[in-house]
Parts: sequence; C-alpha cells; structure tokens
Amino acid sequence: MATALVDLYGSEPERFDTLVLRDGYRPSDDEEFMNMEQRAYFLRKLRAWKEAIVDESRATMAQLQVDSLREPDLADRASSETDWSIELRTRDRQRKLIAKIDGAVRRLFDGEYGYCEVSGEPISLARLEARPIATMTLEAQEKHERIERVSRDN
Repeated sequence: MATALVDLYGSEPERFDTLVLRDGYRPSDDEEFMNMEQRAYFLRKLRAWKEAIVDESRATMAQLQVDSLREPDLADRASSETDWSIELRTRDRQRKLIAKIDGAVRRLFDGEYGYCEVSGEPISLARLEARPIATMTLEAQEKHERIERVSRDN
C-alpha cells in the first residue's frame, strides 16, 4: 500500500529511528527544531535510559531471590527489610518512569515530542537534554506547579 508521500516522491520518507548519527552528535539550536537527527538522538537517549532502568530492575529481582531475609538477629532483619522496602519503592517509581519514557517515545513517532502540551511552543533543547520526558516548557511547568501548590494549600 503506497502512501501519499511515496506517490509524490517515488520513495518512502527517511525514518529517524533507523538514522545513523555521527559520533559525538549533540542537538544544537543552530539546527531546525526536531529535525531527523534530533529525533533520532532523543530516541536513542530514551531507549538507553529505559534499558538501564530495566537492567537495574532485573538485578534487584535477582538479588531479592538470592538474599532471603534470614538474619538471626532481629535488629539486622529489621534493617534488611527496611533496605528492601526502600529499594522496592525506588523500583516502583522507576516503573512509573518507564511509562513516561514510553509516552515520550510515542510522542517522537507522532511528531509531538519537544513541543509543550500546554502552549504548543518548542521545549528548549537544554531542558530536553536534562529531562528527556519533559512535556512542558519551563515556564508552563512553573505555572503548573504554582497552581498545584495554591490548590494544595487551600
């Protein structure tokens, strides 16, 4: 089945998810915003982040299976249980983070990535570099947090 672009140009459009980036590539404000290279860069960054989280989770699960809480001393056992409770809460937060990463990947493929969900303005590359799952510009995020804080205080 041919798409309209294939009909017009005679070939399929270049896909950013298979694009090979040059070594050391970093998105720049000098480029067109969310061009193919930038989209490929952020896709790789998001996928690597997710993979690291999944690897950590697998290591935690393996460690949980190896370390059964059998300390003879009650204080040692309580300390171990507290440590594991903290570790499991961390993994739960990371599970939620994976959902946000998946959402960012979907937005990349939909062409919505990098644009504020409130204003539609481009999110700065520096913000996306620091927080690749950002969905709002810094200004929109600050306004959202102020409103949230006021609502919580009332």
